[in-house]
Amino acid sequence: MFKKLARCLGAACLSASFVIAPALAQTPKPLRLIVPFSAGGTADILPRVLAEKLRDSFPGGVVIENRTGAGGNIGAEMVFNSPPDGETLLASPPAPIAINQHLYKKLAFDPEKWTPVTVLATVPNVLVINPKLPVKNVSEFIAYAKANPGKLSYGSQGNGTTSHLTASMFMQLTGIEMVHVPYKGTAPALVDLVGGQIDVFFDNLSSSLQFHQSGKLRILAVADAQRSSALADVPTFAEQKLPEMNAVTWFAVVAPPNTPLAKVATIQQAIAKALALPDVKQKFAEQGAEARGWDAAQTGKFIAAESTKWNKVIKSANVTLD
Repeated sequence: MFKKLARCLGAACLSASFVIAPALAQTPKPLRLIVPFSAGGTADILPRVLAEKLRDSFPGGVVIENRTGAGGNIGAEMVFNSPPDGETLLASPPAPIAINQHLYKKLAFDPEKWTPVTVLATVPNVLVINPKLPVKNVSEFIAYAKANPGKLSYGSQGNGTTSHLTASMFMQLTGIEMVHVPYKGTAPALVDLVGGQIDVFFDNLSSSLQFHQSGKLRILAVADAQRSSALADVPTFAEQKLPEMNAVTWFAVVAPPNTPLAKVATIQQAIAKALALPDVKQKFAEQGAEARGWDAAQTGKFIAAESTKWNKVIKSANVTLD
């Protein structure tokens, strides 16, 4: 009796295993977006806003993972070495996509081999000053800096960051001299700028906007082709006779090398659809970001142009990182 029951149960379990196994094999995997910087900043917030709207396109869900360290290189290396199946992507600001190869003597991955997917958004960099400086526009600022060579100090998010390189670009274009004070991130630089410990900061608009609006800091110019809708009263550098001063912080999605283009197109279209939603645009705008959603070809051309631009700045300023 027990032997017969055991045989029946064994047969039932075996039959069930054949039913369950295919079902498990067909369970969709989540789309993993690796953010190579810490949680809480714009680089982290934008992908999380996007993830909420992508779940319908990816039945396995969308997971945001923060893999921080080494200027974005740790998270980038992890994605670079992932299978090219479109399931693990890098969502990042420019550093590990278009800049770090010009800064670091050696990387464990080759940024030239990324498979571009899309640009999520762009955020213009802005020239921010302590309001105690006796200047009200870019021309007055340049004149004041030239009259006081080496006396003005500018903060940055750290050596080789976009704020550092944007300031270097500005000095190269105008011939002024300022003293560099590197910080570990945006927040401490802004604290010292408000407190008057430094005079200048080339920040991205999203973090400086509230201080400008409250009068604690003053934004003199926007480093983009057109004025920001979030800051319509502040002119661009081009409007102030410095058209070459164009520097935006952008947030792109790239895939490991050799990811199939058909897979890339599917992901890009899903992202573009989500970015077109009014509430997504609004949430991006609250971060000072303009949603993009460019296709892979446009994204690739943009990244290449950005890489070339910043390489020239880095070489001229002789900036290197170990």
